[in-house]
Amino acid sequence: MATFNARPHGQDDSSATSPTMAENTPLLRSGSSSVTARDSSPGSERQPGPAPEQSLGWKQTTCIVLSMWALIFLQASNMSGISTTQSTIAADLDAYESAMWFTSSYMISMSSVAPLAGRLAMVFSSATMMLLASACFALGSLVTALASSFAVFILGRVMQGIGSGGIMTLCMILVIQLTSKKRRGLWIGLANAGFTIGVSAGAVVFGALLPVLGWRLLFGSQAPMSALAGLGLSLSIPRFTMQDSIKNKTTLQKLAGLDYAGASTLSITIVLFLYGLSNTTIQPLPILLSLPTLTLFLYVESRASDPVIPLPLLSSRGVLLSCLCQLGFMAARWTVLFYGPIFVLAVRGLSPAVAGSVLIPTNAGFGLGGLAVGALHIRRAGSFWLPALLSLTLFSVSLFGLAFVSNAASDTRVYVGLLFVNGLCTGAALNYTLAHLLHVSNPDAHFIVTGLLSTFRGFAGSFGTAIGGGVFTRTLRDALVEGFRRLDGGGGGGSLGKAREKLISVLIGSPAVVWKEGILSGAEREVAVSGYERALEVLYKSTAVVCVLVLVMQAGTGWAAPEGAKDDDEEFEEAIAEQDRAMET
Repeated sequence: MATFNARPHGQDDSSATSPTMAENTPLLRSGSSSVTARDSSPGSERQPGPAPEQSLGWKQTTCIVLSMWALIFLQASNMSGISTTQSTIAADLDAYESAMWFTSSYMISMSSVAPLAGRLAMVFSSATMMLLASACFALGSLVTALASSFAVFILGRVMQGIGSGGIMTLCMILVIQLTSKKRRGLWIGLANAGFTIGVSAGAVVFGALLPVLGWRLLFGSQAPMSALAGLGLSLSIPRFTMQDSIKNKTTLQKLAGLDYAGASTLSITIVLFLYGLSNTTIQPLPILLSLPTLTLFLYVESRASDPVIPLPLLSSRGVLLSCLCQLGFMAARWTVLFYGPIFVLAVRGLSPAVAGSVLIPTNAGFGLGGLAVGALHIRRAGSFWLPALLSLTLFSVSLFGLAFVSNAASDTRVYVGLLFVNGLCTGAALNYTLAHLLHVSNPDAHFIVTGLLSTFRGFAGSFGTAIGGGVFTRTLRDALVEGFRRLDGGGGGGSLGKAREKLISVLIGSPAVVWKEGILSGAEREVAVSGYERALEVLYKSTAVVCVLVLVMQAGTGWAAPEGAKDDDEEFEEAIAEQDRAMET
């Protein structure tokens, strides 16, 4: 039976091969709260060397896995599920023109919290942080379910996003803390599979349960599930052995030492930038205001004793380019996840449940790609430069293909096949790029760079839905305005009446209205379908162009490991191999 494995913290290299020592040491090591310079001189503080593994009990492992998957499913399903419930919620709250904020508010708040959750997990226990994150998600679910206005609904979505950002980051941190390098690729693939199942099934489940439960009960039922899963995971996580500088501090002392200025300026920068891109028209003022707040953040972090994101770490070419690559890559992926169901709703005219099921093939490919490369290929520490580039190239080609088949005339089998290939390449690329990042970064900073990569992946969700949503919505509005002008006999110019303007707002906020009986005439439906086809074509072509830049950044990470890193990797593998031989005898 596969189990999580945890490595003790604080042992010296001489104990690395002692089975007896492994049984008397703490289960988990903890990451350093800041990047530690490598120094082998006498008296210098060096990161602990590799240590033997110790298996958790099957009951503890089962509880951790099931609770983690439940939380991952809930937070991921809320990203895609809103696409199939958006029309009903917008109608009940009379918020057609603001429906895009149902997703943007969730994604922006999630991205703003992700780096802070990773940083807090280095100061407080992961059990405490996971409990707080799941409680926040549960409370947000209740607020959303009870909302009687658009403002209250968005408040609930923001609270859900805050909890989701913590869950996403902490789950990845737990995988890194509880597994070895030898098995890390497989378990990261399993965690990603749980995430993609949530995204895939979320749209299907939300769409299927909507007519049965209604959207209020659909959101309200998530509160007890997330609270119970968070409690179960919190009670099952082994307690970390922290560094003495942290372990001996009280809670108030830990809170007093946090980098509040850096956390605040980072969150404000993200919110301002994404807010400026998330509307139907780009708003220059919030984007311009994000530049001075970004400058202030960099200034604060350069002088902080314990920064949220250590700037010396980002000065590494491999780390910086890897993070930026993930940002563009996953932002492009999110356009597929969010607009796939909308294509089926608006262009094909199928039910919300069927629209959600379009994500099954692409997420099946996602899970298969991640598990396959994790189990069969990534079984060592080293460079994965070429496999990462190949998987990203195929991903880009599949996006470009989707631009030409996202229309009513295309063959369904071709469309589904491209979705599967896109997911397969995504799952493979996620594992390859993470493994390669660990290769090109200093081993002492592996824990931090992994959390940093997760943060940029979290940003990608907001960037994909915000920037992609802006491109899609603006293109759709322009196409609908032009189409209705021609339909009304105004040619390419002239203004539309209030009734047409209202109809355009409804069509943008509610894709299901396109095929709803009694709303549109045959000619009006043709305009609407054509508008959605045009918007999807422009969206996917734009993301394919972005992926060219992604390829350049990934290629720029290089394939050489930092000086001395290879020795540490070999040392680790030798220690594990020696431990395995000792356990066999």
